[in-house]
Amino acid sequence: MNGSVRVGHVVGVPLRMHWSVPLLIGLFAYALGRQGLPVWTPGRPGAVYALAGVVGAALLMGSLLLHETAHAATALRKKISVEDVTLWALGGTTRMGRPKTAAAAFAVAVSGPLTSLVIGGVALGAGFGLHRLSGWAVPAVVLAWLGWANLFLGVFNLLPAVPLDGGRVVQAVLWWRTGDRDRADVVASRGGQIMGLLLVAAGWIAVLRGAPSGLWIVFVGLFIMVVAGAERRRAALHAALRGVTVAEAMSSPVTTGADWLTVQRFIDEVAVPSRHSALPLVDFDGRPSGVVQLRRLASLPVASRESVRVREVAIPLSQCAVAAPDEPLSTALDRLTLRSGARILVVDGGRLVGIATGKDISRLMQRGSLSGREPR
Repeated sequence: MNGSVRVGHVVGVPLRMHWSVPLLIGLFAYALGRQGLPVWTPGRPGAVYALAGVVGAALLMGSLLLHETAHAATALRKKISVEDVTLWALGGTTRMGRPKTAAAAFAVAVSGPLTSLVIGGVALGAGFGLHRLSGWAVPAVVLAWLGWANLFLGVFNLLPAVPLDGGRVVQAVLWWRTGDRDRADVVASRGGQIMGLLLVAAGWIAVLRGAPSGLWIVFVGLFIMVVAGAERRRAALHAALRGVTVAEAMSSPVTTGADWLTVQRFIDEVAVPSRHSALPLVDFDGRPSGVVQLRRLASLPVASRESVRVREVAIPLSQCAVAAPDEPLSTALDRLTLRSGARILVVDGGRLVGIATGKDISRLMQRGSLSGREPR
């Protein structure tokens, strides 16, 4: 996600934090320390409220992290690749590959909300118990607030709207009932668009009635509409490419460059004549070793271009999307990431035999529409 930085690992997966997280913690801390606690436990010093607000906000972000960690851990247990976990203003997101079965998709989807519900129940019970046994009002209220927040998070995420977890549950159930994954994705994403529209309408009504918090509901609804629309288009693309192999979409032969060349020599001999924005690299044995982007070469200081090898500024093969020629194109598309870009290296017997880009797939779709049938 743009605007996020890597801050560590969780269950072996990179953990990233968006710039909006500190802002979110500040808002939660202010709401709890300046508005909630003074009303629920009056008469305490302002410093106590401030400290309790910060602690409560940090605990809430920790519970959001546990929510996403549950998704990641369950996905890894189901042999699904996980790219990273990112915390941001709307909670968090876990980027992963597509589940292979409906059961796996269901397990991954429900793991997050169930974690939030369990945390909510435990925190709520601990808050009431602490207040009853010790009379420590402020810590008890913070725990109760944390519990109700997690219960709300768990229930809200179970709404049947993609990309919420409830929408993923609907996808999994429809996939299991119909056996058609693409149709299940289209139906669930359409439901997400409808739910997002309803949230936008509800938010605006709240704003018109004098509740500024309705703007947050509008924002959430718009987010759901946008993501659900993108997933609907993705599902339609997968359906259109059903039965199409990578070889049918790839371009061949491929312009490549030697990865041992210096950046300056690579620019002069390969990059400029090729007119491509990214080029695959091959090693001494002629095997693919990665992809280099021209914008990365351009960002390198001129003084360093004569000494730096092009492979040092390239995306290594381990981070590229790689597929075999006879592999289904829709399966290969699932390997695309922000890091790899919209290109698939087609490798056969350890040799680069082609490359499939977004333009290649678009051209394949256009040929299919001109012939009046699905691309084959």
